[in-house]
Amino acid sequence: MLSQPLPSFPLAQWEAVLSETSAASHETYLKHVLALAERALSRYDLPADVTVRLINLSENATYRVDHAKTGRKWALRVHREGYHSHGGIASELAWQRALKADGAIVTPSSIPGRDGEYIQSVSIDELPGPRNVVLFDWEAGAEPAQTDVAGFELLGETAARMHAHVRQWTRPAWFERHTWDFDTSLGDHPHWGRWRDGMGLTPAALEVFARTVERIRQRLAAFGKAPNRFGLVHGDMRLANLLMDGRTVKVIDFDDCGFSWFLYDCATTVSFFEDDPKVPELIAAWVRGYRRIGTLSPQEEAEIGTFVMLRRLLLVAWIGSHSETDLAQSMGVAYTQATVPMCERYLSNYA
Repeated sequence: MLSQPLPSFPLAQWEAVLSETSAASHETYLKHVLALAERALSRYDLPADVTVRLINLSENATYRVDHAKTGRKWALRVHREGYHSHGGIASELAWQRALKADGAIVTPSSIPGRDGEYIQSVSIDELPGPRNVVLFDWEAGAEPAQTDVAGFELLGETAARMHAHVRQWTRPAWFERHTWDFDTSLGDHPHWGRWRDGMGLTPAALEVFARTVERIRQRLAAFGKAPNRFGLVHGDMRLANLLMDGRTVKVIDFDDCGFSWFLYDCATTVSFFEDDPKVPELIAAWVRGYRRIGTLSPQEEAEIGTFVMLRRLLLVAWIGSHSETDLAQSMGVAYTQATVPMCERYLSNYA
């Protein structure tokens, strides 16, 4: 599914799993998950002599599966416990298959097991309980550059195609995914932790963050959740989840897809570099591309800054609730500090 290893983004939910294993170390746990991944391969019609290598530990553990003799590759995803139900994973895969079958976008195909099921439940003695596992075809391509203005136009087109598909697609009756609105992002029931627990929050930063969160709440309430503005979105279209293959954009990793504002997909494209001076030019390119396929009113375009700020503070919360990880320790405090002037500009521009 991926053309190159992605950065590791461990999440705190893995802590619960780690504690369950009673493993002596994180490395020991990873060996157990690898053993589970290797066992899962027998559920699929794959050559016997494939190799398995961890390429990303994030919401889930993703492995690259290689067959040297034929050059074929696959991506095997081992889901962590407690984030998505079996029905939630099935819903993600159903939308992904529909997008591909209807020609909306290019996205990796999920591969059924020998029993015809796309989601395999696999267990090993060293880990408590079964883990859900999904296998995908590998997709060639490279992560877009955050300086590629023309590429961002293509990202806007891609998002518009996905949103157009959502508006005409009839979801299965059993479809279930998380909702990503104010309450579940920065409000009282956050999926990724509380923004007040951001790393390195000083009293002054806490005060400006609080005013910014309230301003976001007010503006999103006024913006509303009309069907033309709020629906099923990818929810994490950061550059690491996109592959450029010539002028074709391939979208991967739908693990955070759910119900949110369509413009949230715009904000996620600049995740982790929202304060880069080039971002306004990239957002403008995204908007140009989007309008080639879909409609975007001046009022909606003007509100994109709110969604960028929402995403930025959501990532502050995410980093703060994962302070034990290498990523949080390497960028957490600096990321929080750099968010303060962003908040001040937002409060000035969105009075």
